[in-house]
Amino acid sequence: MRARFRGIGFRAHGAMGLTAMLMLAACSHQTAPASEAPKAASPALASVITAPPPETTGGFDGARAYKHVERLVAIGPHPAGSDGIHRAQAYITEQLKSSGCPVEEQDFHASTPIGDVAMKNILVKIPSENPNIVVYASHYDTKRIDNFVGADDAGSSTGVLLEFARIVCARKNAQTIWLAFLDGEEAFNMQWADPDNTYGSRELAASLALSGTLRHVKAMILVDMVGPASPVFKRESNSTPWLTEVLWSTAARLGYGKVFVNESSTVEDDHVSFLKRDVPAADIIDLEVPYWHTTNDTLDKIDPRTLAITGHVLVASLPELEKKIR
Repeated sequence: MRARFRGIGFRAHGAMGLTAMLMLAACSHQTAPASEAPKAASPALASVITAPPPETTGGFDGARAYKHVERLVAIGPHPAGSDGIHRAQAYITEQLKSSGCPVEEQDFHASTPIGDVAMKNILVKIPSENPNIVVYASHYDTKRIDNFVGADDAGSSTGVLLEFARIVCARKNAQTIWLAFLDGEEAFNMQWADPDNTYGSRELAASLALSGTLRHVKAMILVDMVGPASPVFKRESNSTPWLTEVLWSTAARLGYGKVFVNESSTVEDDHVSFLKRDVPAADIIDLEVPYWHTTNDTLDKIDPRTLAITGHVLVASLPELEKKIR
């Protein structure tokens, strides 16, 4: 994804990060309340950071989401078209089926700067009596950089969506819910330049338009880079305002106002493929991290509490969203 930041801009990670680590070390025997923004942690302290109990986060289990991230990182680099992404696809499919989710695969070929590349979107379609569709999405491919494992980008969002799937696939929902694990979000070139990006979301949106299904899609919610230890999710300015408000007001009600903040930034991401086709869409992302698109995007950067916060907001906002699009 590409970002153009507005407002306060990049936050400091130096002295503030050190202070946070010292504070965490001083009280490492305690689990921070879920409503508080997680503090930065060093790899040495990772073992003492735990997700809040699922009963406090709407049933969403941050520890399970973290385990998914861990397994995806263990696969190693998995850019589109690689052997690694085939292993990631197998893992995602296996986990979805174990949660009782109906799984479909959307195979397609994309013309890229390195030639024709076979790609695959993995879809879950949870039916209801209501024809309206809410799409939740994450990309799962990693940037084509040597030794880049993408713990936050895109392991964190994939882990969150897999845990969210466990919840929504097991219950009756008022709206039809689709989960989309998207391939090919990352540009093959180092720089983000159209049309070398968002291959999976563009393919999905186009296929829905062609089939006539797109008119039933009333909202698309994208999660991307939702695992940092000191998260700041700004209101993405391309996103549909009413849909962003549903998410951010839910977060404020849950006590996450210091995480879902009332500042703005502009990010071009997979949700734009749906916005361009007049589908309301919103992006939850913290792109202002020092390790973005570097080999430092490793598992020690992921905080299970942040995954739990993100998942809790997804779960808790769904009833409000259902009221809006009824």
